[in-house]
This record gives sequence, structure tokens and C-alpha cells, in this order.
Amino acid sequence: MAENILEVKNLTKHFATKRGMLHAVDDISFTIERGKTLGLVGESGCGKSTTGRTILRLIEPTSGEIIFQGQDVNKMNKKGLRHVRKDMQLIFQDPYSSLDPRKTVNQLISEPIIANKLFKTKEEVEARVAELMGLVGLAPRLFNTYPHELDGGRRQRIGIARALATDPKFIICDEPVSALDVSIQAQILNLLKELQRDLGLSFIFITHDLSVVNHFSDEIAVMYLGKIVEKAPTEELFNNPMHPYTQALLSAIPVSDLRAKKERIIIKGEITSPINPPAECRFFKRCNYACDKCKSVPQLNEVKPGHFVACHRLGEF
Repeated sequence: MAENILEVKNLTKHFATKRGMLHAVDDISFTIERGKTLGLVGESGCGKSTTGRTILRLIEPTSGEIIFQGQDVNKMNKKGLRHVRKDMQLIFQDPYSSLDPRKTVNQLISEPIIANKLFKTKEEVEARVAELMGLVGLAPRLFNTYPHELDGGRRQRIGIARALATDPKFIICDEPVSALDVSIQAQILNLLKELQRDLGLSFIFITHDLSVVNHFSDEIAVMYLGKIVEKAPTEELFNNPMHPYTQALLSAIPVSDLRAKKERIIIKGEITSPINPPAECRFFKRCNYACDKCKSVPQLNEVKPGHFVACHRLGEF
């Protein structure tokens, strides 16, 4: 039986606002096997990035458990959290705003190495920086350059090198290619896959682009307004989507063959407010199949081995 590197149980994150409690992440659970990738997809505002940052405790969770390599991250003090964060890292969405423009490539990559006191001498630190630059495909001549002198792809490679600096086991990729050109996206995705294969890394890959996550993830969890509505192995999800929201998302993926006939599912209706949401299916107001029984919250149930769906009307449409 495969070993789970991460178990998330009933994770919840609410934010207090003047109008009430904003339910950014609402009672979600999932696991990730060691060396595998979970794709977390959904439209903007569904809680993907908040989920990732809450797992790392960059944002404190409201409730729930985060079990990383057998340890409950929620119960750790600052010292324990500092130690475990060596094994849990984050690659940010915007490679430019996430880098200090006043620091060189060498200084940016060496920062987490120095902060965690991984090496004693300057020479050892610089040797590790050179090793990491080679690992992510940055030429040695860029050692003393600044972020503004580089293109988006190279900046993101710096971000990846920083994430790898502490030799982590698990990395959250928060839309790491959305700000890049398509050709550069492919390069970065191939690099991440190579690193996963060579270093045994586990990923959460956060994105709104289903065509990207299709090629990168072993499993996909679809989020809608703070809830996971469907979770399944990638091939199973694309071949047999069961939740109406998942079906609509997949229908929106562009196809290269102009002669191909593909039915587009148009989502209509009003989006439910995430502030004090009613105790009903979050997709209720936009679902073509909604009925009275959808006015209660559906549970995420396993309908096939490894395939989980939260829908009251499953099998009726």
C-alpha cells in the first residue's frame, strides 16, 4: 500500500468581514501519496490558493488537521514549524513580485540556505547555489544578475531553485505557469516533472487551466466556493466527469481540431456568496439539475474506487 505524505482532514478557513464570515475553505479532506501530484482546480475565488497557504500555515486554519509525514502541523510551535517547513515549500504564481528586485540570483537562491543554516561557509553556500542553478537550468553567467534583467521563465526557475534549496519532500505550486508564455509554460512543466522523477517530490499543483493539470497531475480535486465537489484519478476524471460543475469546466477546454463537434455547457445563474453561505449545495443556484433535495449540503462520497463526488442527483442525469 502506498504511503501518504500528506493527509488533510476537515480543513476549514473562515475570514471575518463586516458582512459576516467568509467561507474561503470549508471542511475539505484529501490525501497525497509520496511522489505523486494532486491537481487542485477551479475558478478564481474558489479557495485553491488559500488551501495551499493554509496547509503551510502561512495562513492559520480555522479548524481541521494537516498531517504531514505523520505529524500534525496544526499542533506545532514555532520551532517545530520552522523545522518542518524545510520539507514543505511553495512556488509562487508571479515570479517577478515574489523576488526581491534588489538581490542578485545568487543572493535570492542562497537566502533560504543561510536562513536555515544548512552550510557553514560562504564557499559551501555558493557551491550549493551553483548546483541548484544547474538543476533548474539557469546558466552560470546569471549568478550575479538581477530579476529585472531576466525573462519570466528564468525568474520562475529562480523561484523553483529557492523552493528546492532546503531539499524539500513536498512543494505547493500555486499557478506557477499562468503568468508565462505557452512555450515557456511547457519548459517549466517539463522541468517540474523531471525534478519530481529525480528527487521523489510530491506536489499540489494549483491551477485554473485543466489542459495543464491533465498532463501534470496523478489525481485532480475540483473546488467550487470552498468545497471539493469531485476528486478522482486524472484519466478517470477526464473520461467520466460526474459533477455538473466538472462537466462544464471540461466542456470549456479548447480543442485544436476546428472540425470537431464539442458541446459547450454554459453555466448560468447567480453565484452564491461565500459570506455566510446557506446550508445547501454551493452550486445550487447555477446547476441545471438542481431540485429541492439540493437545498441540503451534499457529502463527498466514493462512487467508484478512488472517484469521489458531492452531488445529491448523481446518476439521475
